Order: sequence, then C-alpha cells, then structure tokens
Amino acid sequence: MANITLKGNPINTIGELPAVGSTLKDFELVKNDLSKTSLKDFSGSKLVLNIFPSLDTGTCAASVRNFNKAAANLENTKVLCISRDLPFAQGRFCGAEGIENAITLSDFNTGKFGKDYGLEIANGPLQGVHSRVVIVADENGKILYTEQVPEIVDEPNYDAALSALK
Repeated sequence: MANITLKGNPINTIGELPAVGSTLKDFELVKNDLSKTSLKDFSGSKLVLNIFPSLDTGTCAASVRNFNKAAANLENTKVLCISRDLPFAQGRFCGAEGIENAITLSDFNTGKFGKDYGLEIANGPLQGVHSRVVIVADENGKILYTEQVPEIVDEPNYDAALSALK
C-alpha cells in the first residue's frame, strides 16, 4: 500500500505499483465510443500510462494537456490517459481541449485496472478512484519508469517520465 496525501491529509492506495523491470499486466478499458481495448491493441508501441482521479480537476486536466503536447513529438509512443471518468466525459473534454495525440480510456465499469495495478485509492473522500500515477513501458511492455505522485493535487514529473523513453 502506498501512503499518499490529498491536500496534506493522509490516504492510501490498495497496493503497490508494478516494479520497474516487470511487464505490464493485461487490461481491458473502455474507449470514448464505448468499445473495449486491451494491452495487445498497443503492441509494438512504447506506452506512457497517465493515470489520474478525474478530468474534472485542474491537475488531471493539466496532465492530459501536457502529455498530449509531448505525444506529438514522440516516435512510436502512445500516451494513454486513464481514469474512472465516463467515456462521454472524456470525449467531451478531449473535444473541447483539442486533445488529438493522447488516448483517453475509462475504467468506469469495473475499476479492475486500478485494482490490478495497485493504484486505487483505499480510503478518504476519493476512495475507489485512481491515484495519480505515471507508468512508462517499452515496445515489449517492460516497465521502464513508475511514479506514484505522493500528493494527489500535484502534477507528475513529466520530464522524468518522458526521459525514460530514451
């Protein structure tokens, strides 16, 4: 379990992030058109998993904007922005913000992704949603970098995550 904070108040996740050097676990998430996608659909691409509580917060929206901007210059890399937001809300946000390089995916129906990756918030006012996490993997799904952001209202370390791709 990771010890994190929400505006300075202690909260926890249900587990630990996968270790650097391990392989991404398979997942099934929902795209904006309500179709399902899984890890195999991104086979052969480097991945940046930008995981967060909700697009309806300034920090989460900023992370999607920043990774979307970075994704335009990344070769053979997909940026997956994952939350428990409804796909309709994700699609509306992307349309309004001009998000074209990042892919939003939802774990709204089961929360299985958050549980499998150990990043679901276990207690406090955000219990049940995803904590703020970045996971970077190579073309074979080998994890190169992870960050469990210790204060949920803070942005991730974009530079560290993107440098792991080099």
